[in-house]
Amino acid sequence: MATGSNVEKKSYEIKIADVTFKLKSGLDESTVNELAKYVDERVKQAINSTKSGSFQNASILAALNIAEELILLKRKANRELERLEDKAIQLSHDLENSKNHRLNQ
Repeated sequence: MATGSNVEKKSYEIKIADVTFKLKSGLDESTVNELAKYVDERVKQAINSTKSGSFQNASILAALNIAEELILLKRKANRELERLEDKAIQLSHDLENSKNHRLNQ
């Protein structure tokens, strides 16, 4: 799993759709379990929606669904960040204008 390169990694054993995986991660056990549970749920949903019921096909479908969620959330976060930056700039201008107005009185 992707984590910082200087972080000590622990070994974990997780199950996704009844398939056991061993992985190393620098994340804490609670986070690894939360991630595994989320992926497990998404793969199981995908297995139910694929005609073949293939683990491989379901895994790809689940990955695409998760990637879609991630991209949409990133876009939303970027839009919100831009909105907040615009608001901060506007507030800064308003504050500067208020300061200049008081100095000119």
